[in-house]
Amino acid sequence: MTDDPKRLDAKDDAGAGRPRRKRLSSDERREEFIAKAIEFFAQQGFESSTRALARQLGVTQPLLYRYFPSKGDLIAEVYDRIYVKRWRAEWSDLLADRSKPVRARLVEFYAAYTDVVFHDDWMRIFLFSGLKGADINRRYMKLVRARILEPILREHRHESGMDGLEPTDEEVEFAWIMHGGIFYYGVRTLIYEASVLNNKAFVIESSIDAFLGQLPKVRAAAEAG
Repeated sequence: MTDDPKRLDAKDDAGAGRPRRKRLSSDERREEFIAKAIEFFAQQGFESSTRALARQLGVTQPLLYRYFPSKGDLIAEVYDRIYVKRWRAEWSDLLADRSKPVRARLVEFYAAYTDVVFHDDWMRIFLFSGLKGADINRRYMKLVRARILEPILREHRHESGMDGLEPTDEEVEFAWIMHGGIFYYGVRTLIYEASVLNNKAFVIESSIDAFLGQLPKVRAAAEAG
C-alpha cells in the first residue's frame, strides 16, 4: 500500500530537533520542491544528488521521492517550469504578424524573449545541463528551432516572395548563428560578467541586421548547390 504524501509530510515535519514548519498541502509542497530544485540545480549543477537536495530542503529523501520517483522526473519538471512554461503564446503570434516587417517583428520578439531568458536560473541550468549531457539542452534546442528559427525563416521567405519553400539546412544554421550570438551576450553578461557593452538593444538589432543582410546570400548559395 502506498503511503499518503500528506502523512509523510507530517512525519517529516515532526522530525526530532527540527523547527516546526508551516503545514502545506500536497500540491503546495510539490510546488515548493520544484522551486527549490530550480535554485539548487542552478547553483550546484546536475551532478548533485537528490540526497543533497533533500537535505537543503530540510526533508527526507524518501519524502522527496514520493513526489518525484526519480531524479529524472524532477529534472523533467524543472525543464517544464523553466523552459516550456516561460514561453509566451503571444510570441508566436508576433512572429507570424505580417502587418509588420520581419525586422520589426524580430526586434520586438528578441527584446521580449531576452527579458524572460536573461536570468541566472535559466542560464545556469542550461549551461549545467550541457556539461552533464542532460536532455534539457536537446529538448530546448528543438523547441527553439520549431518555434523561433523556422518561423522566422518562413516569414522572411514570404516577405521575399518565396512562399511554399521550406528553409534549407544552411538557412537554419545561419539563424542559429544569430540566435546563439544574442544568447551568448546574455551568458557573458550574467554568468561571466564580462560583456563589453551594457546595451542589449544594440546587440539584438546588430545581430538581426547582420542576419537579414546576409540571409539572401546564404539562401542563394544553398539553393545553387
